[in-house]
Amino acid sequence: MTLTGDFEVIRDPLWNNIRIDAEALTVLDSEPFQRLRYIRQLGHAFLVYPGATHTRFEHALGAYHLARRTLTLLTEREELEGIDPSEILLVRLAALLHDIGHYPFSHALEEAGLTSHEVLARSHLRQAELAALLSNLGIDSAEDRLIALITGCSTSPLRGLISGSLDLDKIEYLTRDARMCGVPYGTVDVDRLIHSITIVPSDNGSPTVGVYEKGVSALESLLFAKYQMYRNVYWHHAVRSATAMFKRSVRDAMRVYGLDESQIAHSTDETLMERLRAMPDTPLADRLRRRRLYKRVLDVPAAQVPNGAGEWIASNPDLVQLVEDRLAADMGLESGELLLDFPTKPEMLDVNLLVRTRDGRVEQLSTENAEGRLGIRHITDELHTSARRLRVFVAKPATIDLGSLLTLIERDERDLTAELDEGTSLLSTSG
Repeated sequence: MTLTGDFEVIRDPLWNNIRIDAEALTVLDSEPFQRLRYIRQLGHAFLVYPGATHTRFEHALGAYHLARRTLTLLTEREELEGIDPSEILLVRLAALLHDIGHYPFSHALEEAGLTSHEVLARSHLRQAELAALLSNLGIDSAEDRLIALITGCSTSPLRGLISGSLDLDKIEYLTRDARMCGVPYGTVDVDRLIHSITIVPSDNGSPTVGVYEKGVSALESLLFAKYQMYRNVYWHHAVRSATAMFKRSVRDAMRVYGLDESQIAHSTDETLMERLRAMPDTPLADRLRRRRLYKRVLDVPAAQVPNGAGEWIASNPDLVQLVEDRLAADMGLESGELLLDFPTKPEMLDVNLLVRTRDGRVEQLSTENAEGRLGIRHITDELHTSARRLRVFVAKPATIDLGSLLTLIERDERDLTAELDEGTSLLSTSG
């Protein structure tokens, strides 16, 4: 880190020099932000891609860097005239702080049913040290306005830079994740995208973030890069095995040993793992430490899953755990030795932003009305389906019939709960 006047320059492997201005420096060394140094960006992906040890801290600095670059370009084009300077500063800070509420190991614990990291951001921003630093900025309601930007509820004309189809968070994490994993899938034309961002009038005439028509092809490359990263990295079978094991380990620790959600929310990757391993009878945590991952006994493309079936696997973790343990018993396994996984990201390729056309008009571009502009519009659902797999992971060799499993997951959640209450074998009623 190089100190230069009222700013510092940080060397970054992705963006080279990142300039941190005085206002951002006030929060950079606070404990809530420094915690992000010890939370990996991609959770357990480092067990598959050894280079994927980059952190939320690095990503946050990168998002701040892109926000600063974009705002500088908009200022040079005189597009920010009339916008309150406090909004501009808050957007830079929101880019820096957007992941302040993140749990250890990426998004796994949100999948496990814990509160979203955006909601948790408020408690971290209210931590005494950081709250005092934000209040010293002299901006009215700075904390509330930052929360609104982070959660996508802001009325700021610049909110699209923090939460939206073309937000800087997506551009940063796709680029960084691909680089650190050593894969070619997340290639994004960053310069083209940033130079395509503009300020346009919304339906009610107020300014908002949009994109020049010339940037639509770069936006399309961003969406396709996102699909490729989900298919090849984020939803890689071994990454999902580790993720499922971690989720179950934490849920068991909360249920059996009273591990508190607030403790988890303020932990780092290593402090949480050590806490889990210190608890009696925690084989999942020990297996994760040794990379003894559960193996796939079934791996089914989503295209082979009946339409609408199994969605409860991604949305109802309590029911999933009950089903897992009943299936384990049916197959002669112990509780926790069989895990179901059917991740979902239906909004993966969603688009909703305004486009300034070459003749100066402003048009709405969305997934539904992208005809003639967005080349992947007709295959967005197919791409999501292509990336998605239904998997059954087990701790030891076992077999399960595909037909029986598909019949099982087609059941209505209410009917499935009733069958669980009856205590009958789920497999015997599924064939």
